[in-house]
Amino acid sequence: MTRDFDGSYQPSAKARKQQEKDQRRMEYRRAIECYCDQRQLLRDLADYPDLQELTAWRAASAASQKSAQQAR
Repeated sequence: MTRDFDGSYQPSAKARKQQEKDQRRMEYRRAIECYCDQRQLLRDLADYPDLQELTAWRAASAASQKSAQQAR
């Protein structure tokens, strides 16, 4: 494996495609996890109908903060 001492390392086309594929896979996996978390939250809130509106607003803001953190 080539070492990147001076920052001039350029991955091969195969390595670059694999990296892009891995990135797409991780984005897809994060989306599934987020969806599952939201569904779990909705299931948990089903017992408390008076809190659903307030918590849905908080969940939306938390999800946007989480996605902003992942983008960094």
